[in-house]
Formats: sequence, structure tokens, C-alpha cells
Amino acid sequence: MIEKIKKTAVIGSGMMGSQIAELLARLAGYEVTLVDLTDELVNNGIKGIADRIDRFFVSKGKLSPEERDRIMGLIKGNADMKAVVEGVDFVIEAAVENLAIKKEIFANLEASAPQHAIFASNTSYQNISELAAVTKRPDKVVGTHFFNPVAKMALVEVVRGALTSDETTETAVALSKKLGKEPVVCRDFSYGFLANRAYLAMVKEAVQMVWEKVGSPEEIDKALRLGYNLPMGPLELFDFVGGWKIAVSSEQDEMREMGPEKGKLHPLIRMMSRAGYTEIYPFWKDALSKW
Repeated sequence: MIEKIKKTAVIGSGMMGSQIAELLARLAGYEVTLVDLTDELVNNGIKGIADRIDRFFVSKGKLSPEERDRIMGLIKGNADMKAVVEGVDFVIEAAVENLAIKKEIFANLEASAPQHAIFASNTSYQNISELAAVTKRPDKVVGTHFFNPVAKMALVEVVRGALTSDETTETAVALSKKLGKEPVVCRDFSYGFLANRAYLAMVKEAVQMVWEKVGSPEEIDKALRLGYNLPMGPLELFDFVGGWKIAVSSEQDEMREMGPEKGKLHPLIRMMSRAGYTEIYPFWKDALSKW
């Protein structure tokens, strides 16, 4: 249960991992250790946390310098995952969306973490049951999918694998609430879980409309923003978060889970990627609108 959580760790000190670690310290008051491949990566993650707290809280009078120092005192960094997780209670993996890498991390966690520790993954689409299968504690493996920017986005998807226990699920839900989030619980046999599965359908249809030249990306995004009260249109959002790069790299995973028709990369995105573009707006301006 959540009362037993004292020490936490986040595997991956990049954009998502460092933001999650910040919440664990700032809102929950947990000791948290950021883990990555090198000391440089870890230190960059911790520096990013300090910069965000100064910019968004201290400079606006929401936290005092003393409170900032207390929070930062809860955050450590270490490139030695084995040493970190030996005494940890809850681990959140926030590494790159690569199933083989995540499996290796979970296998290493299993070898070092105490038997009571819960392993969570911040994956946005990888199968939790498959990650759990490389451990000897599949009942203690769960998905905790945070959304970017972590401090502002209210949703956390708590994802149950085939053998995730009720207690593990309830602990992940309680932790999400302690971090100021609104959790939803779902099963892991839906690619993209809940939010991304539904949203990806809209993104793909928007891409198809660009392909058909029904309207420009600007017009399509404007229609969806105003028609459905969205803060950003799906095309501009994917440009902003690097979604097209993820779509390219995850094509095989999506085809495996959703089948070749639903999972296959759209020709427009494939063409854009081959031309060296990572955003659809400049690609439309430079190339596609002239076709």
C-alpha cells in the first residue's frame, strides 16, 4: 500500500523522467533517485528540475528558496541502477519507447530490488504483461502513463497487466492522486491504452485530410480546436511533442498490436521522414502544398 512507500526511483532522467521525479519530491515528499546511463545525463536531469522549480515556483513566490532547497535535497542522482534500487519501494521506468530496452531494465530491477518493490512503467503503449513476464513479480508490475508536461496534465493512465494485483493497482492509483493527478484504470491489451488510442485515430484522419488536400494543416487544426474546444489541433500537437518521430519508430510495434491495416505508417509521414522532416507544418509549406 502507499503508506509503505518511502524511497522511490525513476529510471531515465530525460524530459518525462525528470518531471516525474520532481513531482515525487515536490508534491509527495518522497526521497527519489534519478537513474540513467551516465552521470552527465543524471546531472542534466537534476539541473532541469532545479531550473523548473526556480522558474515556475520560486520566481513567482509560490515556493521560498528554503522550500526549494528542501525539495532538491530529496532528489539524488546515480548511474548505478543496482545500488539505487536495492532499498527502493516504488520504481517508475521512464526510458525510451523500446520494448527490448525496457525488458532489460525490468530484468535488472528484478535482480536487485527488494521483493516488496513495485515496478511501474511510464510507457504510452508497450504491453505491461510482456514487461512483467521478465520479472518474478508480475503481480507488482503496473503501467503509470503520465502525460507531458507532467506538472500541468491531470491524467495518469494506470495500466493493469494480465497478472497485476488489485493491491498494486490501488497503490498506483493512490500515488497518482498524491501527485495531484486524476487516474483512470485500464487493461493493457489496448494499444495506446485509452487516451492515445482514441487520439491517434483523430491524428491519422487529420493526416489523411492533409494528404487529400482537403485543407491545410492550419485549417484542419483550427477546425478541430474551435469545433471541439481543443487547446491544440492534433497536427500542431504532434509537431510540438515530436510525435511523428515516435510514429516512425513505433510502426512495427503498432502493426504487431493493431494489425497491418491500422498499424501501418501513413505514406505522408513516411515521405516526410525520408525527406528529413520531423514536423508536418514545414513539410507542407516546403513540399506537399506544391504537389
